[in-house]
Amino acid sequence: MANKNLNKAKEAKKDEFYTQLEDINNELRHYREHFRGKTVLCNCDDPRVSNFFKYFAYNFEFLGLKKLIATCYKNQDVNLFSEGASEKAVYLVYEGDKNGNHIPDDEDIEVFPLKGDGDFRSAECIEFLKEADIVVTNPPFSLFREYVAQLIKYDKKFLIIGHQNAITYKEFFPLIQNNNLWLGYGFKGNAGYFISKYEDTASAGNHKEGMIRVSGVTWFTNLEIKKRHENLILYKTYSSDEYPKYVNYDAIEVSKTELIPIDYEGLMGVPITFLDKYNPDQFEIIGISLNLGINKPTDLPKEKQGGPAFYLKNGGEYKRLYVRIVIRHKKH
Repeated sequence: MANKNLNKAKEAKKDEFYTQLEDINNELRHYREHFRGKTVLCNCDDPRVSNFFKYFAYNFEFLGLKKLIATCYKNQDVNLFSEGASEKAVYLVYEGDKNGNHIPDDEDIEVFPLKGDGDFRSAECIEFLKEADIVVTNPPFSLFREYVAQLIKYDKKFLIIGHQNAITYKEFFPLIQNNNLWLGYGFKGNAGYFISKYEDTASAGNHKEGMIRVSGVTWFTNLEIKKRHENLILYKTYSSDEYPKYVNYDAIEVSKTELIPIDYEGLMGVPITFLDKYNPDQFEIIGISLNLGINKPTDLPKEKQGGPAFYLKNGGEYKRLYVRIVIRHKKH
């Protein structure tokens, strides 16, 4: 989906992006050891249509779950994209198969009315959050900052979907830098297909009927995974010709993650996509250009000035770079 359409949906607070069961399974298979004996909360899901609820209900015994709770905002109806608001918000509780058919059917799943509207910020939904061990969902992207802040406040383990641009949020980046959360395994091709009523602007080759393609989505988590401790294999060596220094910050430019020089001991600026390969045992994150690139070149023309950023100069011309993360090799 084009960014302009994503932004329009965000501004309108339209958050009906439903995750495919296939994508949930592809990511969750890497975390199975975390769920045994745990209570899982899906607190941004209409449990009657949510694939998150379906995944955990059908894999309840396999994962060894203790309890599954799902809540939704009251304007979700059984009809996936109903324009009318349902009168009651509900929450569902599933504690395993009771009739021996090994299927989470209606008589196994308890449905209860909520007093309020089911907003994850409401007092009664916060009580569910306190009870939960792990939260797994696709939260509203219009409320992503607030949603993550709540998870951190209540010290919860989580696995959630968000856009990679969240990395640049001033409230969010310190969580990455301080290893409070990290990227999961992600979506194939760095893009997700979601069930949605919005216009799909994907090319014919990328289009899927009834789905919408959103580039740059990823999974964020604070559950330990093997990927997080796999060393990035490096093969390049440093040369001043190949790795120019920024004009306004003492670090070298590395345009692609795979080009990180193996022998450079100073600071390096890398694209935000580096975080998909980030191993905290191998690298240290120093900061982000949105904070470190505040001093602009003194002779930079006014018309080329913008917010904080790193600049390169080539032949008298300045090049303003997109967001860079500053890293360095860890010394062992």
